[in-house]
Amino acid sequence: MRIKDEVIQSFSKNREAYVTSSTHSKGKDLSQLIEWIQPKPNMMVLDIATGGGHVAKSVSEHVHTVFATDITKQMLETASKYLTNYDNIHYIVADAENLPFLDHTFDIVTCRIAAHHFPNPAKFMQETARVLKLGGVFLFIDNVAPEKEKYDTFINQLEKMRDYSHVRSLRISEWMKLFHKHQFTVVKQEKKKKTLPYTEWINRTLDSQKDKENVKNFMLHEANDIHSYFHIESNEEDIQSFTIDEWMVLCQKKQ
Repeated sequence: MRIKDEVIQSFSKNREAYVTSSTHSKGKDLSQLIEWIQPKPNMMVLDIATGGGHVAKSVSEHVHTVFATDITKQMLETASKYLTNYDNIHYIVADAENLPFLDHTFDIVTCRIAAHHFPNPAKFMQETARVLKLGGVFLFIDNVAPEKEKYDTFINQLEKMRDYSHVRSLRISEWMKLFHKHQFTVVKQEKKKKTLPYTEWINRTLDSQKDKENVKNFMLHEANDIHSYFHIESNEEDIQSFTIDEWMVLCQKKQ
C-alpha cells in the first residue's frame, strides 16, 4: 500500500499538470487508438487509470458508456471538470489491480501511460482479463524499458528520481509474457520513440531545485551510448529534450 499511497499523493499534487501535459493530452495515439479498437455505439468501455481523462474523452464520442477509473479521487475530480460536456463518462475511484466490476462486463478496456505506476502488473492483467468480455479488446499504451539491461536500468532509475511514484517500466518481452498468461492474443502493435520536452517533464513532478539538479546531472554525466539511445539533446548546462520508448498494442481476449 505504501507505493499506492505515493501514487495517490503524487497525482493529487500534480493533477492539473497531468490534464494539461502535452505528453498526455496530445499525440496521434489518441486518434490512432480509435482506428485500432473500432468502437461501436452500443459498446461499454473501461478506461483504467484515466488520469486527465484523455482516452475517455476520445472514446466517449463513439460508444454508449465509458467508465473512467483512477486510484486518485482528486485526479478524477479534476478530469471531470475539464469534461463537463461528456455525459456518458462515469468516474469511479478504483485500483487497477482490484477493479470493482463484475466479470465479462466490458467490450473494450484501455490503459494509457499509467502501468509503470502499478506495483503488480500481473494482477492488473488478471483484472483486465476478468472484466473484459470474451472476444473483447484491450488497448494498452505505456512507456517501456529497452531490452538491453544497461538502458533498462538507466531509464527506470531516471524516472524514479524524477517521480517517486514511478514503479517500473517493463520491457516489451515482459508484457508479452503477461498477455500470453492471461489469454490475450496480440492483434496489432507499434513501438516508437516519444520525445519529452525536458522542462515540462521535470517540472510536472519536482518542486525542489536540488532534486531537479540531481536529475539533470545524472543525465548529463551518463555515457555516450546512453545519450545516443535516448537522444538527449543538451548543451553543457541545460537539457532541451530526450526520448523514451513507448509501446502501443491491441490485444483480443480469447473466446
